[in-house]
Amino acid sequence: MKVSSMSFAVFSCCIIACLAGCGPSRSRTEQPGQPVFERQEDFHWPQGKRAAISLTFDDARLSQIDRGVPMLDEYGLKGTFYVSIESLKERVEGWKKAVAAGHEIANHSVKHPCSGNFPFSRDKALEDYTLDMMRNELDEASGIIEQLLGVRPVSYAYPCGQKYVGRGMNLKSYVPLVAEKFLTGRGWLDEWANDPAYCDMAQLMGVKLDEKDFDEVKTVMDRTLANGGWLVFCSHEVAEDGRLVTSSQTLRALCEYARDPGNGIWLDTVQNIATYILKQRTEKAG
Repeated sequence: MKVSSMSFAVFSCCIIACLAGCGPSRSRTEQPGQPVFERQEDFHWPQGKRAAISLTFDDARLSQIDRGVPMLDEYGLKGTFYVSIESLKERVEGWKKAVAAGHEIANHSVKHPCSGNFPFSRDKALEDYTLDMMRNELDEASGIIEQLLGVRPVSYAYPCGQKYVGRGMNLKSYVPLVAEKFLTGRGWLDEWANDPAYCDMAQLMGVKLDEKDFDEVKTVMDRTLANGGWLVFCSHEVAEDGRLVTSSQTLRALCEYARDPGNGIWLDTVQNIATYILKQRTEKAG
């Protein structure tokens, strides 16, 4: 599914305010301006598909350009890449080719701030951030991406999957900020697929793909197919093995499985799938 930049900009303005909260698709109190389906079975994937999958990759790691993008291109599949700015600058021409091939480039902040409990993040700890600091950082990252690659990101991934700034009585969620600025926000180390009839686009659940063999991955995909969900896989390095590595063998097997029309999977970018879901919701509400 392709969306022109102009039509997407107009459409996204209409639907950003229509984001829904995650939870079971059962009866609930519905907030004004947030259309969702009463039942999951009222939602239908396009062209008879049974479920959707997005392959997402964090940090703009060089192995993604060297191995990940070429493999997706080989199978005619599109991924979403949440790029860290310093890594992006190391291979700008490679990322320009990824954009030209139809892959989505998304925002992953400038500094990759996480909790200061992680030693690597002590000098950029979320506990020391304010909402204004985060707002400025998200804008800066989007501006740099647009300047370097010619695309304005509409998707965001929370570094370390952490969605707060401050601490204690002063702690605040920055999910509303992400909802204001982006079409979607993706988490990390979650345990389940997203219910397209109900999920909160600002807090999409992201399931770890790293360090899994294909049998493990297939179990998760088959569970998603049974439930009609949207599975958002999260990867980092694309190599043979190691920590935070999605093996080339697993990725290739996943691509072959998803591309088989008999399996009923729609594999596409986060942007394209989210746009389809929100279009169904707004049409239902209308």
